[in-house]
Amino acid sequence: MSKSYNVFVSHSWNYNNEYENLIKLLEKDPYFNFKNYSVPKNDPIHNANNATELKQAIEKQIIPCSVILILAGVYASYSKWIDKEIEISKKYPNTKKIIAIEPYGAERTSKVVKDNAHKVVKWNSSSIIDAIKDLG
Repeated sequence: MSKSYNVFVSHSWNYNNEYENLIKLLEKDPYFNFKNYSVPKNDPIHNANNATELKQAIEKQIIPCSVILILAGVYASYSKWIDKEIEISKKYPNTKKIIAIEPYGAERTSKVVKDNAHKVVKWNSSSIIDAIKDLG
């Protein structure tokens, strides 16, 4: 049995299709095992009463993970979720590695995400999985 990786996939629900497509991409590889610690769409975290509560709820999801996948689309530069996820990962510099994924065909990407990433990869299953295995 191969190693299983604990992965947190960042997302902004306005871009749910990219999130779903990324999960499908990872699930397709029969030699790659992972546990998804992402926040489900219908999770109560979305109803957090304030920024502190939201950050604590996100951190609880991130703590078991070794890698955080962030889609580096230009919209990521404006996401309060992603800012909190980057901030949380910086609290654990040796154990929470950020992988920035450039969306397929994107001409513009998020400088904030890429500047904070340990690795930047293209939208390609082998690149993403290799990065997870390398950093995870």
